[in-house]
Amino acid sequence: MLNLSVLLEDSARNYPDRDALVLGDTRLTYAQVNAAANQVANLLVERGIEPGDKVALSCPNLPYFPIVYYGALKAGAVVVPLNVLLKGREVAYHLGAADVKAYFCFQGTPDLAIGAEGYAGFQQAREEQPDGAGPQHFFMIMADPSAPSSIEGTETLGQALAGKSPVFDAVVTEPGDTAIILFTSGTTGQAKGAELSHSNTMMNVVTMNRLFGNQPASDTHVLTLPLFHTFGATVQMHAGFATAATLLLVPRFDAEAVIGLMQKEEVTFFAGVPTMWWGLLAALDAAGGSVDVERIARNLRIGASGGASLPVEIITQVKEKLGVTILEGYGLSETSPVATFSDPAQEPRPGSIGVPIWGVEVKLIDDDWNEIDTVAEPDAIGEIAIKGHNIMKGYYGKPEATAEAIRNGWFRSGDLARRDADGFYYIVDRSKDMIIRGGFNVYPREIEEVLMTHEAVSLAAVVGVPHDSHGEEVKAFVILNAGATITEDELLAWGKEQMAGYKYPRLMAFVDSLPMTATGKILKRELVD
Repeated sequence: MLNLSVLLEDSARNYPDRDALVLGDTRLTYAQVNAAANQVANLLVERGIEPGDKVALSCPNLPYFPIVYYGALKAGAVVVPLNVLLKGREVAYHLGAADVKAYFCFQGTPDLAIGAEGYAGFQQAREEQPDGAGPQHFFMIMADPSAPSSIEGTETLGQALAGKSPVFDAVVTEPGDTAIILFTSGTTGQAKGAELSHSNTMMNVVTMNRLFGNQPASDTHVLTLPLFHTFGATVQMHAGFATAATLLLVPRFDAEAVIGLMQKEEVTFFAGVPTMWWGLLAALDAAGGSVDVERIARNLRIGASGGASLPVEIITQVKEKLGVTILEGYGLSETSPVATFSDPAQEPRPGSIGVPIWGVEVKLIDDDWNEIDTVAEPDAIGEIAIKGHNIMKGYYGKPEATAEAIRNGWFRSGDLARRDADGFYYIVDRSKDMIIRGGFNVYPREIEEVLMTHEAVSLAAVVGVPHDSHGEEVKAFVILNAGATITEDELLAWGKEQMAGYKYPRLMAFVDSLPMTATGKILKRELVD
C-alpha cells in the first residue's frame, strides 16, 4: 500500500511539536496539522465520499490548503487542485471534467472573489449534470473559521468540521492508484486533467529530497509558489512535509515580504519561477543597505528555479548578491513534475536545466517520434521526450489525447531543447512559441537572454507577430531598470549589433509590467494579442 498522506503522518509522529505551517502570527505544529487533516477525512467519509472519488480545492497558500489536501488523501479520495483565478464557467468545466463529488473553496478577498466564482461554478456543474452525477458537496473556507459563510445558504468548513474526531486511519491505497488530477492546458485545446498516482508523486518527492540533501527537521522553506501548481505542491509542500520542514506560507508573491521573512526566519530553501527571482533582485536593489544580506546568504542553502527558462543574468546576480547558485530544473504537470535538474554535486552550467533525475530517461525527438542522434548532430534541436516513474497515468477521461502524448512509455513535452556532449540539456523554447521569420527559426528565449545583458534592461519577453512578407516579425516587450534613459530605437540598434540579421527584434515596446499567470509565467499569448 502507499498513500501520500504518510508524508504528513510520519512527520507528525516523529516531530509532533515542530512548526509545520507559519502564516503571519499563526504557527501550527505537525501534530495540529495532522489532527485537522484527520477531521477533514472524517467529514468526507461521513458525507459519503468513497476511495477514488474526486475532491476539488480552490485555495491560496493558506494552512487550509495542506489540511484539506492531506485530509482528502487520507480518505482515499483524489485531490483536484484548481487555479484560484478561474471564473465560474471555468470552475464548472473543471468540476465536470474531473467528475468531482466534493468541493472546498476559499471565500476570497475583495480583489479576488474566489468563493463567489467557485460557488457559481459549482451550481453550474450541478445544473449541467442533473442526474446527480455532478458535485454534491460545497464547503466554503472562511478566513475566520467561526464566521458565517460569505454566501448565504452555503456550509462553511468550520461548521462542517465541528465535533469531528481528530483521529483517523488513512484508507489503504495502492501505489498505482490516482492521487491527484492536475489540469494543464498542454499545447492545444481545453485544459486536460493529468492523472498522477501516489507512486508518481512519492518518487518525485524522494528523488528531490535526495538531490537537495534535505535532512529531517532541519529546513525552513519560503513557499510563495502557488500550492495548486505542481511545482509548489511537490518540490516544497510534499517534499517539505516528508522531512518535517517548516513551511512559511506566502499567499501572494511580494518580493519585499519574502525578503523580510528571509531576514526574520532562518530560511534555508527558496524556490521560485524566474520572475520571482527577478523580483527578489529588484527588491534588494530598492532596499539599498537596509537588508541584512549576509544573514540571508548565511542561512540560504538551496535556491531552485523552474516553470520557465531562467535568464543567465539572473543566475549571475543571485550568486553575486546572495551567495547561492540557483539550481535550475525542468518538468511538467504530466511528469509529477520534475524530469531534469541541476546536480548540486557538479559544477553548475548557467542556462542548463540539468540532467535527468534518478530513474528518468530523456531524449530528443523529431515530429515523428524518431530519436535525434545528438552525437552525430551535436547542435541539433529536438522536442524533449521523457520516460520513467514520473510519467502520468494519462489524461483523465481523454484516451485519444493520452495516446497522442504517450507512446511506449515516452511522453512528448512540446518543449524544444538541445543537449551538450556531457548530457546536459538546454531549453530552447516551447515549440508553440518558436517564431518563423522568413523561413528561419527564431527562438524567443535566445533573444531575451541577449537583451537582458544590456545594463538598462530589467526583464524582456519576445514574441512573434504577424507580418505580410516575413510571415512573422520579432517583437520585444521590455521592462527597464529604474533610472534607465535609453530609447526604444537605441535598444533596437544595440540588438542589431548583437544578433544575426534574421534574429534581432525589429519591433519593441517599453512596458511597466508583463502579464503573468498566478505561477509567475509570462503570458506571451496576451502579448501577441
